[in-house]
Amino acid sequence: MKIVRKILRALFFPLIAALLLFEEWGWEPLAAAFGRLARLALWAALERKIARLSPRWAVLVFGVPMLALLPVKLLALYLFGKGQATLGLVLLLSAKIGGTAVLARLFQLTQPALLQLRWFAWWYPRWKKWKDGVLEQVHNSAVWRAGQQLRRSVKSWWAGLRD
Repeated sequence: MKIVRKILRALFFPLIAALLLFEEWGWEPLAAAFGRLARLALWAALERKIARLSPRWAVLVFGVPMLALLPVKLLALYLFGKGQATLGLVLLLSAKIGGTAVLARLFQLTQPALLQLRWFAWWYPRWKKWKDGVLEQVHNSAVWRAGQQLRRSVKSWWAGLRD
């Protein structure tokens, strides 16, 4: 059983790590970008209503957009299968970026209500600890450190060009 677990981990860890890195990279900036819509009076009123929802309604408001993205992602897979790789990729990336922006903002608005639910209050810290552990493994990897060094070198080189 341990060998199967090791094989599955080796196969899925890079994919899971990539998804978590994207979420981590995009979560805050996309939520902030989406939150700028609150400058509009109507949007700000809607966000205030969402932030005051009861825990049960908060689950619905947070969960429905997440489920609504599933058919879009399935359509992207269908397009891949029909040889429309570019269109499928554009659709998939758009759904991922747009979905992350919406879900991140909704989570910011509904988190206090969601944490009032016993099951969510139990689940969320465990999820966060697991996710942070995966990201820590990634950040400690040689590939990540090499990528960070390359990024610093390119940044330094670029700054030298502009001076």
